[in-house]
Amino acid sequence: MLSNLKPLPGSTKPRKRVGRGHGSGHGKTAGKGHKGQLARSGGKTRVGFEGGQMPLYQRLPKRGFNNHTKKEYAIVNLSSLNEFDNDSVVSPKVLINKKIVRKQLDGIKVLGNGKLEKKLTVKAHQFSKSAKEAIEALGGTVEVI
Repeated sequence: MLSNLKPLPGSTKPRKRVGRGHGSGHGKTAGKGHKGQLARSGGKTRVGFEGGQMPLYQRLPKRGFNNHTKKEYAIVNLSSLNEFDNDSVVSPKVLINKKIVRKQLDGIKVLGNGKLEKKLTVKAHQFSKSAKEAIEALGGTVEVI
């Protein structure tokens, strides 16, 4: 029964109670040794600290620019839309379920690579000009979400 489960013997240890007298074995300095930065309250160094030496991340040259507002679209080519039947609706959910796209990211963009042979209603966040023309040429419709 779940209510009777207990940890295996030896798999758990009692909590170390520091600063509770000499007899505990962790009294006086409470396992922190004598003086120094690590003996002080709040005495830790930040990540990447090299003891006052100029840290590696500051010694290396900075290059380029990372645009934090850039949108990254999951790409679908026209040739991969031939999997669907005529007159079917292709939406981001359907593309993920059929494993044509792994993740939606910031949206789905349909590109005009390959040849489309079916009449479809395609719903996506962006379309390239050639993809839009190819879908509409076959009588399909394009819906921007």
